[in-house]
Amino acid sequence: QVELVESGGGSVESGGSLRLSCTASGYTSTNYDARLCMAWFRRTPGKEREEVAFYGGTGAARYADSVKGRFTIAKDNAQNALYLQMNSLKPEDTAMYYCAADVRTRFVSCYNGPYNHWGQGTQVTVSS
Repeated sequence: QVELVESGGGSVESGGSLRLSCTASGYTSTNYDARLCMAWFRRTPGKEREEVAFYGGTGAARYADSVKGRFTIAKDNAQNALYLQMNSLKPEDTAMYYCAADVRTRFVSCYNGPYNHWGQGTQVTVSS
């Protein structure tokens, strides 16, 4: 069972920066073809959960249009850790941010499909 723990949330003023971290435990790669896909999502009360960023491998990522150019996702494969550097934060970025993971073969994209493991979330609040 993969367990995810997020950290790094907080309150900042508009234009500020935060770095979220997510540590995954309980996963050990025993199959050359298997990998741990990881991503960030967010949810604001009253709204649907929103995809923020997917890590697709070294140098590969997909971002929501609303965060492109401001957020950067990175992964430490050795540590099974995922990061989200958030710059130029806006009030509309205020949300609970969730780390998600899913074990997939290397032939299956990390960019879509359901993610089966979720963290508890970390709150990000951006004031104007």
